[in-house]
Amino acid sequence: MKTTNLVTLPSFVSVENLSVEEVEALIARAQYFKNGGASPHLTKPVYVTNMFFENSSRTHTSFEMAERRLGLTVIPFDPSHSSTKKGETLYDTSLIMQALGIDIEVIRHSENEYYEKLINPGQGHHLAIGVINAGDGSGQHPSQCMLDMMTIYEQFGHFKDLKVAIVGDITNSRVAKSDMELLTKLGAKVYFSGPEYWYDKEYDRYGQFKKLDDLVREMDVMMLLRVQHERHAGDPNESQFDAKKYHAEYGINQERYQAMKDDAIIMHPGPINHDVELAGDLVEAPKSRFVRQMENGVFMRMAMIEAVLRGRKLGGLS
Repeated sequence: MKTTNLVTLPSFVSVENLSVEEVEALIARAQYFKNGGASPHLTKPVYVTNMFFENSSRTHTSFEMAERRLGLTVIPFDPSHSSTKKGETLYDTSLIMQALGIDIEVIRHSENEYYEKLINPGQGHHLAIGVINAGDGSGQHPSQCMLDMMTIYEQFGHFKDLKVAIVGDITNSRVAKSDMELLTKLGAKVYFSGPEYWYDKEYDRYGQFKKLDDLVREMDVMMLLRVQHERHAGDPNESQFDAKKYHAEYGINQERYQAMKDDAIIMHPGPINHDVELAGDLVEAPKSRFVRQMENGVFMRMAMIEAVLRGRKLGGLS
C-alpha cells in the first residue's frame, strides 16, 4: 500500500461513504503512528469529550488514549449524571457541549443512526460540532471496522479475494454490518455462519451463509461475534440459549482451530465470552489476533480523529 494522502472529514460516523483510497490512506496513517511516526503539531488547543451512553471498556479507553497521544484536551462526560437523565435530547446536549467550547464529540448510543440528527440537524439549527461514531445501536461501528481492516491488511498485505467468515449474532452486530460492507468494497469474499435465526437474508447481497464446518478449512479470516444478549428482548431464542450447545455448534474449539489454514487468523471485537464463541485457551493462541486488534485500535482511532481535525481545520491543521 503506497499512499501519502491525508484524509479530511467533517465527522466520522459510518464507513458507507469511504472510498477505497480513503480506507487505504487511513490504514497507512495508522501504521505510520504505530511505527513511531510523529503526531501532527497542534498550534491551537482542541477539546474533545467521550459520550458513551452504552457500556464500553476497550473502545472508550482506546479513544481516550488516541486523543491524548494526539495532544487533545479530554473533557470528562458521565452520562449517568448528565441532563439526559432529566429528558434532555442528545441534540441539546451536543448544543451545550458546543457552547462550552467542545470541538469534537465521540459518541456511543443505543439509537441507530443517532448521528443524523447531529450532522444534519435541519433548518433553524446551528450545531457545528464534530461527531465521531463509537457505535450506534445495531447500526454501525466504524472505528472497530477500520481497526479490523488494518489488522487484516497487516496479516495479508491485501484484501482482494481474501475469504472472510463472519460468525455469530449477525443481525444484532454493528461490527458485522460495517465489516461486511467495507470488506466487499475492498474486494474480499464474505461468508456468514452462526444461528440462522440471527441471520437476515438481506445480507445475502454481501456473501453466502454456510455451516461453520464447511467454512473453517477454507477461510483466511474467522471473524467471531459476541452473542448480544442485551439486544434480544422479546426474542424467543434468547430463553433457549445454551452456552455449551452454542460453542459446540458455532464456536471455534481446538478441533476447528487445528483445521484452519496455517496462515489463517481469528478475530473478535470483544468482549469474548470464553468457551462460547471461542475456546478460552485460544484467546491468545498464535492464530488469534484479538490482542493485536486492541493494539491497532489506538493507532487507527488516531488516524480517524486526525481526519476530523483536518476536515474541521482544528488545532491549526488544514
